[in-house]
Amino acid sequence: MNGDVGAPVRVLIVDDDALVRAGLSMILGGVPDVRVVGEATDGAEVPAAVEAYAPDVVLMDIRMPRVDGLTATEILRALPRPPEVLVLTTFDADDQVLRALRAGAAGFLLKDTPPAEIVQAIRRVAAGEATLSPAVTRKLITHVTAPAPVARDPRRDRALRLLDGLSDREREVAVALGQGRTNAEIAAELFMSVATVKAYVSRLLTKLDLNNRVQVALLVHDAGLA
Repeated sequence: MNGDVGAPVRVLIVDDDALVRAGLSMILGGVPDVRVVGEATDGAEVPAAVEAYAPDVVLMDIRMPRVDGLTATEILRALPRPPEVLVLTTFDADDQVLRALRAGAAGFLLKDTPPAEIVQAIRRVAAGEATLSPAVTRKLITHVTAPAPVARDPRRDRALRLLDGLSDREREVAVALGQGRTNAEIAAELFMSVATVKAYVSRLLTKLDLNNRVQVALLVHDAGLA
């Protein structure tokens, strides 16, 4: 995450399509608080590019010829101080997107997202926020909570076990995250300040050993609580 107040958000663009890279560079080039520091054309190039350019946010395509964006995301999020990852995709309810989010991506953008929303999403990710809108979250809920097989579901059991270790208030915040609520919405709904909500989110990430609020939301969905 970008820690220097006033410093532009450093962005690395990863996409095998030269037109997409050029379009994103053009969009971001005129934004004073965002700086494109480099590009990569395949997931195989990402670790070296991150080391060379030290981005705050990586815009990561999913489908690339050698190493896909999902594998690259998993590799990056395993680093001691990883950049945030914002996945680029043409599908808004895709198994691959779910895998990316579980790997620690902060969210995703559709490739036809309006330029202003792309910029805002980058700012939010750099500030530690997720980029899943409630509408997208509902689609992911449908995907995650499809009819379960008759056999016992280890993922659901694990999610319930982890959530059972939370206090009542922590659980309320976690469920609100699972419903796609923003910090401001959670604050209003649970009658607390936004700063208190942020503190609860940080506590949840620590207690649940997760990377970001998106993973908390997925855990809540796995448990069948949202």
